[in-house]
Amino acid sequence: MDLPKLDRAALPRLAPELRPAVDPAELRPRIVHFGLGAFHRAHQAVYTENAAARSGEPWGITAVAPRSAETVRALRDQDCLYSVTERRPEGSASRVVGAVVGALTMGPDAKAVDASLADPDVTVVTLTVTEKGYHRSPVTGGLDIAAAPVAADLAAAPDGPLTTVVGRLAAGLAARMRAGAPPVSVVSCDNMAGNGAALGRVVQDFVRASDWPDRDMILARLAEAVAFPATVVDRIVPATSESDRAAAAAALGVHDTLPVTGEPYRQWVLEDTFAASRPQWERDGALFVPDVAPYQLTKLRLLNGSHSALAHLGLAAGCGTVADALATGWGERLVRALCAEVAPTLPADGPDPLAYAADLVVRFRNPAMRHQLQQIGSDGSLKITERWLPALRELRARGAATDVLELALAAWAHGTHRALDGSTGITDPAADALAACWQPSGPPVAAIRALLRVLGAPDLADDDALTAAVADRLPALRAGRIEI
Repeated sequence: MDLPKLDRAALPRLAPELRPAVDPAELRPRIVHFGLGAFHRAHQAVYTENAAARSGEPWGITAVAPRSAETVRALRDQDCLYSVTERRPEGSASRVVGAVVGALTMGPDAKAVDASLADPDVTVVTLTVTEKGYHRSPVTGGLDIAAAPVAADLAAAPDGPLTTVVGRLAAGLAARMRAGAPPVSVVSCDNMAGNGAALGRVVQDFVRASDWPDRDMILARLAEAVAFPATVVDRIVPATSESDRAAAAAALGVHDTLPVTGEPYRQWVLEDTFAASRPQWERDGALFVPDVAPYQLTKLRLLNGSHSALAHLGLAAGCGTVADALATGWGERLVRALCAEVAPTLPADGPDPLAYAADLVVRFRNPAMRHQLQQIGSDGSLKITERWLPALRELRARGAATDVLELALAAWAHGTHRALDGSTGITDPAADALAACWQPSGPPVAAIRALLRVLGAPDLADDDALTAAVADRLPALRAGRIEI
């Protein structure tokens, strides 16, 4: 039997616990969000809807998709409604979210996007566009104005269909500054250290590199009227599968083309430096702090670091998901031991590392999540340079033990070795360079040194005790044994 589609007309037929926390018709577009992916819909949009419901303030979101016109069409067809399913160990729970009240595609709807950014009622802009969307130079950390998409946007008319989020945001904010609109806060929710400052810099760099005759005035107004708070976001949101779609339809009794799923856990830490009014996200558990850096570093080194360690060790042991790894005799020990080893490198004013580790064990053990280790282990050469190596350097400089990081590094190294069919089993932009580090007749320790140099870590490559310890772990890993 064909189910009716999810839209506002279908809401009265849903059980009260399945409906949005607030009537979508009562919301107004007061937030512009760039990035219409699953994470935003399962994270910031949920916080915003709950904040609106608990405060009585009509905070609605105009969501802007940088590229996906198909997602925008599908969302509009459902009156911007969609469902979120929490994958709980005891059984999933679904409900419809109505925080998004408008959907635009950045190119074709450029004028509407600019009008939203200039709207005095809009006082918050948020982004989830991944680190790639910032077009930062790896050398300076600022905007890479030589990158082809950025250069094209700089040469284009500012009210035209620009292709980069940075360009569209800069042009929209410039129009807002020219109009003398009220202050606004622009909030990066992407996984980067110092994401607020990074976003502020690339926006300013775009204005500075433009040929706009009033760019100096715009830069001065940006400094006065626009805040770029830093944030830390956390919720595991796997890719939606066909079984997820079927489960959402069964739970709701309507057909949702854009369901998302996530773990029960959510976290949002925000720097308390907003320039204008904002939703009362704290009513749904968001944390406003003077400095998010301790939370960012804790997440990076404990959550992300453990995720990468579980991925590379789990793949060596033949596991498929994070929950599979936690179901082994070594998974929980690995998480707790890694967190304990890395804890001395974390600021004292951040979350308690032991309590954080305990929460991670509960989250990772959730069998309903089915978070694939292959996905987590992809692009390892980029991830572990941030997640493991700084802590490893700091601990070794102190003369502290680094047994768990050595084991994790060995598992990553093991995964870079090509099989007889020429494959490495990993997806990594440096896969060929990494595989070339393994010489047929060369000693394993030489391969470890070469791998560390590919990672840009010659100091660690020259640490003979470290490279020998990592190489000594390889035989057990090749046999599929995880020894902690």
